[in-house]
Amino acid sequence: MTRRDFIAGVLLAATIRLARAQQTGKVPRIGVLSPGHPPPGDAFRQREWFEAGLRDLGWTPGSNIVIEYRYAEGKLERLPAMAAELVRIPVDVIVWRGLTIAAARQATATIPIVMAADPDPVASGFVASLARPGGNVTGLSTQALDSEAKQLELLRQALPQLVRVAVLTTANSPHSEQVQRTEMAARALKLQLTEFPISGPEHLAAAFAKMHEAGADAVLFRFNLWFIDAKQVADLVLKHRLPTIHNLRQFAEAGALMSYGVNFVEVHRRSAAFVDKILKGAAPREMPVEQPTKFELVINLKTAKALGLTVPQALLLRADEVIQ
Repeated sequence: MTRRDFIAGVLLAATIRLARAQQTGKVPRIGVLSPGHPPPGDAFRQREWFEAGLRDLGWTPGSNIVIEYRYAEGKLERLPAMAAELVRIPVDVIVWRGLTIAAARQATATIPIVMAADPDPVASGFVASLARPGGNVTGLSTQALDSEAKQLELLRQALPQLVRVAVLTTANSPHSEQVQRTEMAARALKLQLTEFPISGPEHLAAAFAKMHEAGADAVLFRFNLWFIDAKQVADLVLKHRLPTIHNLRQFAEAGALMSYGVNFVEVHRRSAAFVDKILKGAAPREMPVEQPTKFELVINLKTAKALGLTVPQALLLRADEVIQ
């Protein structure tokens, strides 16, 4: 059998399965597991962009596809029970966001799981390799091991006198390869890093007070801070006069000084493409994990002026967006 014949056979089988499902009135059911909050509390609009991606591919939620959303609302201990509930329904595909992959994998080894975003799925043991995942998990990786090092460089360009950088992170955060690269970059830039771990959003205000008291010149938000409210950060930035940089543009839009990272709008739209392919017969184990191709720098010039900072023109010209 030639490769062309094999592919044609796979596509025919997928078409037949889909046609049979339609004939029997079976509507595909998707489970979405999130550690955060439902709209309107979802500041990152993940649900909006995921459903937009589905519509682009001909799926209309509530019509020819059903989506079961489960939100932990910051209480991670709820995730295993929620994942188990989705398996019992059962759903045809689970889409996970944030820190939910472990719960989803513990709940099922057979239902396909689509990663909406994971910083390093190979190191985490979720897939065997990016090219051939090998199990029931595939999706999108936000693997950008140099992103925090790049953020430090951007902070130094914006703040030439920068010395002390506070790193806001989650409690019990693993010492990953990305963290090691960040520390190496800090040494090269002659910057002093001090970590301030928090375990929940209720500790954010106290952490900012401690960073201010410690004499921090700026704050770098570690990528694993999924539960932080962008508007609260903006208020604390002005209160303590602490310039901050984050990996999500929503923080710069809300009032942080800068953001540099993956375009998450595209990430969440693309996760719908994985769901579409799986529903049409594709096997997760053979679907390569996608890596980010677009990074964006957003600078909030309004915040800079409020903090009495003059952002160099060369840096403003590099920005994908400058908020006036």
